[in-house]
Amino acid sequence: MSIEVNQFINTYLVPLGWRLIGAIAAWVIGGWVINLLTRMIRKGMQRRKIDTTLVKYAEAAASVGLRILLVIIIFSLLGIETTSFAALLAAAGIAIGAAWAGLLAHFAAGVFLVILRPFKVGDAVTVGGVSGTVMEIGLFSTVIDTADNVRVYVGNNAVYSSNIQNYSVNPYRRVDLTAQLAHDTPPSDAIRRIQKKLKNIPNVLADPKPQVEILNFNEYGTLLAVRPFCTNEHYMRVYFDVNQAIVEVGIEGGYNTPEQRTATRSIQ
Repeated sequence: MSIEVNQFINTYLVPLGWRLIGAIAAWVIGGWVINLLTRMIRKGMQRRKIDTTLVKYAEAAASVGLRILLVIIIFSLLGIETTSFAALLAAAGIAIGAAWAGLLAHFAAGVFLVILRPFKVGDAVTVGGVSGTVMEIGLFSTVIDTADNVRVYVGNNAVYSSNIQNYSVNPYRRVDLTAQLAHDTPPSDAIRRIQKKLKNIPNVLADPKPQVEILNFNEYGTLLAVRPFCTNEHYMRVYFDVNQAIVEVGIEGGYNTPEQRTATRSIQ
C-alpha cells in the first residue's frame, strides 16, 4: 500500500469513521437517555397527582425538544457547523412557513386545549365530528377511541374551532327516545306502562325522574317522548334497554301497529 493511500486513510477515513461511530453511539445512548428522562417526567408528575392530560402533553413536548437537541449534537459530532445548520433551518422555516401554517395552528390549538381544559383524558366527547373517549391530547392532534373501537386522530385546530360536547362533565345525561302509538291506542295507558317499565330498568336514575310525555300528534297517531336519565358510562346500555321496554309494552298491551312505518319507534 502506497504512502499516499495510507496518508489518505489516516487523514480522512479514520477520523470520519470515529465520527460516525461517535454519532451512532450518541444516537443510541441519547435515545435511551431521552426515554429515561421522559419516563422520569411522567412518573414525577403522576406522583404529584397532576392531571393525566397535562402529563401526556408535557411528556410529548419534552420528547420532541430533547430529540431536536440530540440531532444538533450529532451534527456537531460529525463536524457540521451547528450555527450554519441553525441558519439553514431558519431559512427553510421561512420558505415553507406558509405550508406549515396549518401544523402550527394545530400546535397552538393544542396549547389552548391544555390550558383551558374543555376536556381531559378519559372524557367522553364529540369533537370535530368524532364521538368517543379521549385517549391523548398531543402536540398536533387529539387521539380518540370511538365506541366501535376505532382510533381516530383529530387535528387540534379542528377540535378547537368547532363545537365541543363533553358528556363526562355533568353527573348524568338524558336518553332521548320516542314511541309512536296508533290512533286507537290510549296514550295514558301507554304512558303508565312505560313508566312502570322504566322503574325496573337497571341504571335508570330515579332522580331526575324519567319523563314520559305526549310529544305531538301526527298522521299515525300519538307520539310519546320517552326520556330517562342515567350516568354517561351506562348511556348505551340504558338506550338499548329502554328500546326493548317500549317493544314489550306494545306486546303486553296488545296495541295495534300504526298503519305506516315512520322514522320514529313504533309500539307493536
